[in-house]
Amino acid sequence: MTYEEYLDGRKVVLTVAPTGGVHGKDANPNVPEQPEEIAAEVRTCEERGAAIAHLHGRDEHGENSARRLQAVNDAVRDRCEDIVVQNTTGGQATYEERVQGIRTDPYPEMASLDMGPFNREQHIITEHNRHNIESLAEEMREKGIKPELECFNNGHLNEVHRLIETGLLEEPYYVNIIFGHGTFTMPSPENVLNMIRNLPEGAEFNLLAVGRHQLPLTTLSAIMGGHVRVGMEDNLYLERGVPVESNAQLVDRTANVLEGLGCELATPAEAREMLGIGGTKRAISG
Repeated sequence: MTYEEYLDGRKVVLTVAPTGGVHGKDANPNVPEQPEEIAAEVRTCEERGAAIAHLHGRDEHGENSARRLQAVNDAVRDRCEDIVVQNTTGGQATYEERVQGIRTDPYPEMASLDMGPFNREQHIITEHNRHNIESLAEEMREKGIKPELECFNNGHLNEVHRLIETGLLEEPYYVNIIFGHGTFTMPSPENVLNMIRNLPEGAEFNLLAVGRHQLPLTTLSAIMGGHVRVGMEDNLYLERGVPVESNAQLVDRTANVLEGLGCELATPAEAREMLGIGGTKRAISG
């Protein structure tokens, strides 16, 4: 996507990430943790314009657990009209746990695919070697799952180009460029433009930024013809010192800014068409 496409009024896909695997109710009591809590938040965000839900599972104690993704998927599908389900295969879990994100029944329409390792907080190391990345990409292709290619830093863009060369991906490549602390790309407008400049031909891009960088950099993404992700996985505050009360607050804020820029949000059906997302398949049991 390009600035010219923004000027032409191309629609923007908004993804909501209602909860992640790091911050819980200890950081903000409004973070949804259990399947019904998450589904209720996603439903409200769908009503406000979110087309994709990026989902994590948590156990009964609120800890990250990919094995709870089935329950989260079931609850979201029960409550929501048509939102695209995107499961995580990321996080600091083992490969055997992460792959559960693409083994739910039915399979998710999308799944995240981290392009390499990164550090966050004081002791969290997320390991992603090339063998695991290619194995996940191959399984996603076999199941018709659209990968969202997660680039936490500039080097991960190299891996996107390499993975394209392997022939495991199909256009449009959907690249999520990520900005924040630790070994993420440093959050600045200049770095956003540089990452966009280095995207492969045939790519659509989405942007997520952590904390106070969420609103300004997602706004820049929309102006540059990209899509946006907001939610409490990435940002626990509405403004400095003011905890966010719900994911819908963050969706509403971004939707209002985009409306002011003359942007229209894509429906889930339009997002599927724009990103080349196929129909959901069921798992084959037995």
